[in-house]
Amino acid sequence: MKIKNSILYFLIALSVISCDKNRVFDEYKSVGNSWHQDSIVTFKLPKFDVAKKYNLFVNLRDNNDYPFNNLFLIVSLEQPNKKIIVDTLEYQMTNPDGSLLGDGFSDIKESKLFYKEKVGFTQKGDYKVHIQQAVRQTGKVAGVANLKGITEIGFRVESLD
Repeated sequence: MKIKNSILYFLIALSVISCDKNRVFDEYKSVGNSWHQDSIVTFKLPKFDVAKKYNLFVNLRDNNDYPFNNLFLIVSLEQPNKKIIVDTLEYQMTNPDGSLLGDGFSDIKESKLFYKEKVGFTQKGDYKVHIQQAVRQTGKVAGVANLKGITEIGFRVESLD
């Protein structure tokens, strides 16, 4: 029985490792119990191969305290020449029944949200990504000051090779 369990654990570990071979950057930062609207989460990216293309993702860890169906983010990609590309993004966060989307067996879910496809980091120098929440209640102009239910923000870069 121990041998069967050992083999099973080995196969699970091997499949997790092999599925992640395209990862070249994956980092999370905590925002505590709520994410303040003025809090900008910044990631300094490593140097990338200028000949390759990459897919970019925003990763989130959230829990059942998240009160909305969707999430609005302002994501900025700062290039070495100080040019900044800003995108306002919307992501669906719940199923129609209100349960959270994402992976996880507990009340904490992890969501891998697509950001950009086939990006080339062709300039030499430092790239940075800045992420800020921009959630608003329906019919209100002011944003949600403290967004509950989001605990960590991550950024992931995957090589297309």
